[in-house]
Amino acid sequence: MTSTFVAKATITIHAPTSRVWEALTKPEIIKQYLFGTTVTTDWRVGSPITYEGVWEGKAYKDKGEILQVEPGKLLVSTFWSALSGLPDAPENYQTVRYELAPEGSAAEGGRTRLSITQDNNATQQDADHSAQNWQVVLEGSKKLLE
Repeated sequence: MTSTFVAKATITIHAPTSRVWEALTKPEIIKQYLFGTTVTTDWRVGSPITYEGVWEGKAYKDKGEILQVEPGKLLVSTFWSALSGLPDAPENYQTVRYELAPEGSAAEGGRTRLSITQDNNATQQDADHSAQNWQVVLEGSKKLLE
């Protein structure tokens, strides 16, 4: 099920990249803006990553693998959700990419542009839905960090 439908969401957060990076990699902070999800990983390339929680009354445990880590700049992992209804097979994994870029000067307190892309969406409608969900996540992290 290879697909070119990509979900994209971007936001500018009035916080330095170091603070935004911390929010992307500290499980206790992630839980505050990612729908109460508990994230478990050691953030090393090749390591597993799991996401556990309850969504609309149903427990879930999603998973993936860390593909790339450039502290303060880039975090890439695969992702598969049991809630998708698709089998746990390589073709059903998506790649989620977080990119951070500083904006403004240190004198302004620092701003960070945070972009998320998620590939391998089956349809444009699925990509649009994922983009909307990611935008909610970004808005939550912005509210938390500012």
